[in-house]
Amino acid sequence: MKTYQAERLPVHRGPAAWNAILPAQPASSPLDSVIRVDVAIVGGGFAGLSAARRLKQNAPDLRIAMLEAGAMAEGASGRNSGFMIDLPHDLQSDDYAGKGVSADRHMIGLNRAAIAFAREAVEDYRIDPAFFDPAGKINGAAGRSGHSLNVSYSDHLDRLGEANEMLDAQAMHEVTGSRHYTSGLFTPGTVMLQPAGYVRSLAAGLRQDSVQIFEGTPVEKIVRAGAGWDLVSRKGRVSAGKVILANNGHLESFGFARKRLMHVFLYASMTVELDKDTLAKLGGQPRWGITPSDPMGTTMRRIDTAQGGNRIITRTCASYLPEMVPSEALVERAARVHREKFADRFPDIPDVPMQYSWAGHLCLSWNGVAVMRELEPNLFSACCDNGLGTVRSTLTGIGAADLLLRKQTEISAHFLAEEEPTKLMPSPFAEIGANLYFRWKEWRARAE
Repeated sequence: MKTYQAERLPVHRGPAAWNAILPAQPASSPLDSVIRVDVAIVGGGFAGLSAARRLKQNAPDLRIAMLEAGAMAEGASGRNSGFMIDLPHDLQSDDYAGKGVSADRHMIGLNRAAIAFAREAVEDYRIDPAFFDPAGKINGAAGRSGHSLNVSYSDHLDRLGEANEMLDAQAMHEVTGSRHYTSGLFTPGTVMLQPAGYVRSLAAGLRQDSVQIFEGTPVEKIVRAGAGWDLVSRKGRVSAGKVILANNGHLESFGFARKRLMHVFLYASMTVELDKDTLAKLGGQPRWGITPSDPMGTTMRRIDTAQGGNRIITRTCASYLPEMVPSEALVERAARVHREKFADRFPDIPDVPMQYSWAGHLCLSWNGVAVMRELEPNLFSACCDNGLGTVRSTLTGIGAADLLLRKQTEISAHFLAEEEPTKLMPSPFAEIGANLYFRWKEWRARAE
């Protein structure tokens, strides 16, 4: 009997702030019995929810159960920055440009298909439009180096035929209220999510479509049972004809893609709600999103009452942690850096308290590929988002659902054509080398 035992379960540091600033959810009971379904999905983030939605669209009579280790939007889906980006956004490049004009045009088409898929769910499930705002985003630059990267990226977008607009220092001040930015590159296609609001609402819609969602139900074992699989949790068991693993980096916890996945944690902090006096000093627009011109720089977002309060989010610092367990010390170090970055950008309000600081888990492969395939007969994966979880995980979830239903689509074909993730250097060399590299890249991008 083939069995895959979980070597580790998710560990989170700090609160999932996007979830914490929303009204409390009704308590959800974990699985505590034995149930039988057609399809079981492990993981309730962007990939798992998208897979369930796609299955219900194409095979509405399927009995589907989803097992989420924690609470909805408490994992990575409530810990990202909420940028659903349509354009090339290669975090391993210098200026986000991808793998060439042809490849980038193909990827843009897929990214926009994911955004359209999400928009349709927003409409069908009447999700609050504040949780899905097609506002575009800005690559912010704080000096010549950052501006040069934006010029390079703008030239690449021009070759792709994609709209973009260069902003000067005054325009950046009018948007953000900050004099830190000397220029910026606006692109209109990004959707700004309230990621926890979107995920929670999508889960609520799927429940209305008869998808059973069990929170607080980590899967400890996956056991072959005839042609199907049994998923064993602490107090229950799901017998399923087919299974989709939508647990991103924790795919490796079950022994798949071992030593091929890079587990990187990014860190963010969110202010308290800004009062009227602080908002008056700040100025600028009530909602905006700034990604750094250098991918290792600092991401900033401002949100408003409809998204959980008038707050500013700062995200920077990265750690490569093969064991997938960030320490409290790493969160505290990052929080100190966030305070400095915030004060640099907003010297008129430098002492605004940070209410939340947290770590979020990314899964990357060295060669930038996902793991969307059939791992074993009737056992599928929708994993490895390469740091682009809102869009890429949506796509891998769709692709895995299509593959499960034996539907040949452009999305599933894209991922099936990808190579296997490249093997990584053995530890501790990989960990030491990667973290030294991150520190150097952060230092080089310190102004951005």
